[in-house]
Amino acid sequence: MEQVTAIVNSINGVVWGPLMLLLLLGVGIFLQVGLKLMPVRKLGTGIRLLWGGRADSSDEGEISPFNALMTSLSATIGTGNIAGVATAIALGGPGAVFWMWVTALVGMATKYSEAVCAVKFRETDRNGNYVGGPMYYIKNGLADSGPIVSALAPVLAVLFAIFGTIASFGIGNTVQANSVADALNASFGIPSWLTGLVIMVLAGAVILGGLKRISTVAGRLVPLMAVFYFVAGLVILVINANEVIPALSLIISHAFTPISAAGGFAGAAVVQAIRFGVARGVFSNEAGLGSAPIAHAAAKTRDPVRQGLVAMLGTFIDTIVVCTITALAIITSGQWLTGESGAALTSMAFRHALPGPGDYIVALALAVFAFTTILGWSYYGERCFQYLFGERACIVFRVIFVIALPIGAMAHLDFIWLLADTFNALMAIPNLIALLLLSPVVFRLTRDYFKNNG
Repeated sequence: MEQVTAIVNSINGVVWGPLMLLLLLGVGIFLQVGLKLMPVRKLGTGIRLLWGGRADSSDEGEISPFNALMTSLSATIGTGNIAGVATAIALGGPGAVFWMWVTALVGMATKYSEAVCAVKFRETDRNGNYVGGPMYYIKNGLADSGPIVSALAPVLAVLFAIFGTIASFGIGNTVQANSVADALNASFGIPSWLTGLVIMVLAGAVILGGLKRISTVAGRLVPLMAVFYFVAGLVILVINANEVIPALSLIISHAFTPISAAGGFAGAAVVQAIRFGVARGVFSNEAGLGSAPIAHAAAKTRDPVRQGLVAMLGTFIDTIVVCTITALAIITSGQWLTGESGAALTSMAFRHALPGPGDYIVALALAVFAFTTILGWSYYGERCFQYLFGERACIVFRVIFVIALPIGAMAHLDFIWLLADTFNALMAIPNLIALLLLSPVVFRLTRDYFKNNG
């Protein structure tokens, strides 16, 4: 087992190394430049389309554009927003937050392009359901791209589906269940086995109902919990009001200059701020990994660009809004100097400002965010599994996925964390290749849409 762990660790070091981070940023910058910063300039348009997309429509698809985004957000707003941000600050210093912001602004173009391709090249299965995502836009979008690319496209599509299926059982299942169990055990003394069983029953009731039930629950639970966490964070910033400006100053200054050791903080070079800021930013908003377009492909929409404008909001909400609240709460509290990391650091920051309820707010937020992540990733994994084995395999996947939840809640998951993180990165490789090759399609559709719609 030690040899297997060492091999996976080596692969992880490569796939999450500087080359991958440069690739993720590079593709995002290329798309952002090719789109002439449209995702940033048209943020307001996206918000209006999101608000208007709450109602059902007669357009082709399965779920409303709003619920498609909420399903996507249910998978992205999770442990990364609470534990991931804290880890980035603990290892890279406050400057890491700045690079998380950069990753988000660049990632908006990536997420937009993913959704455009997902809707453009989606299919209907034998049951009449709309299916899409990287495996479909790799297969359909690259089918006529020359002999070499056309030959490689089916292989890349299958590889993405394999990586996505495996990743769903890691980062979208056992890891999330384990995080909830640990948080509830630490804050309320609830046994892990009991948490696992409750998650299995609750998640099973939703997951076994398929996409429409998942999207309905996500459409109600995600906005409610996100607003609750955001308001709690604002209360902390009001309490720590005198430290907000200095905290922002630390974030900006230490994005470009090293920060010395102080208290329990070991110090960090600029390269560490960039590395952990970008890595945790991508881990949090998943731009470039290819997961979110699987949900957006099912949206009821008549135009790929319209759904792309809605989809890019996911990156903005996840990182610029939710992650920033966590980061400012941690930095203004001064607890980042203690040497603590992960969810425990976020809990310390909330407890410092709100003695008593602070711990419970973080535990509740972590539990709900992790639960919704389970729902979102169950759908991602199911669609990848369906691509590999057909529609009839979906119910098999759902049952296995639900059964794995209590196992994850009670297990020691060091190796699973490593495996999940590795396969998450492996998903990005075929997806980023496809986005680069399909970028002319994205640019053309975007030009045509705004030419006709202003």
